[in-house]
Amino acid sequence: MPLKSSAEDLIPPRPTLPALKSAAADCQACDLWKTGTQTVFGDGSRRANVLFIGEQPGNEEDLTGKPFVGPAGKLFDNALGDAGIDRKQTYVTNVVKHFKWEPRGKRRIHKKPNAVEIAACRPWLEAEIALVKPEVIVALGATAAQALLGPKFRVTKQRGEFIESTLAPYVMATVHPSSILRAPDDETRRLEYRRFVDDLKKLAPARAGAVIK
Repeated sequence: MPLKSSAEDLIPPRPTLPALKSAAADCQACDLWKTGTQTVFGDGSRRANVLFIGEQPGNEEDLTGKPFVGPAGKLFDNALGDAGIDRKQTYVTNVVKHFKWEPRGKRRIHKKPNAVEIAACRPWLEAEIALVKPEVIVALGATAAQALLGPKFRVTKQRGEFIESTLAPYVMATVHPSSILRAPDDETRRLEYRRFVDDLKKLAPARAGAVIK
């Protein structure tokens, strides 16, 4: 398959989530397919009213082919539970569908995707959003937030706030769960986890269709 600058031409004419996932398996819209084990497409309920978007799959996601199943994914699941959200009723995906990494000894270390890679992968994300039609979209981390809300958006300043957007009735950004794992000590990690859960708890009125001012 020739290298493409965007995945747009790969989107099926009458897409469904299974059809998108199948088409994305062969995506070569950027060079990340050369080093990633496989495409890691989104996963979850077709009728989800909350759609979570992270940056990219990590090492374990790359190996299993499923999003948010590594250490950050386990923390994410715990936080959803503490916030009263059933992950089975959500949809989770990433801005970039291949794992970008660099070697460090025998380990594969996460490397931030660049603007070209994010743009190449964007048609997949837009197709997922269009099919799921979530009531709420939550961007997890700076890369996802800036991809959705523009390069000037700062999670540090606007985390936990509902942002006006055409993407969904309610859009919010918060930290990526991996940032909590990188906290320098147990106490900081505990506090950051609690803040993350508090952000997720704000989704309850939006999920119920209430008007949030």
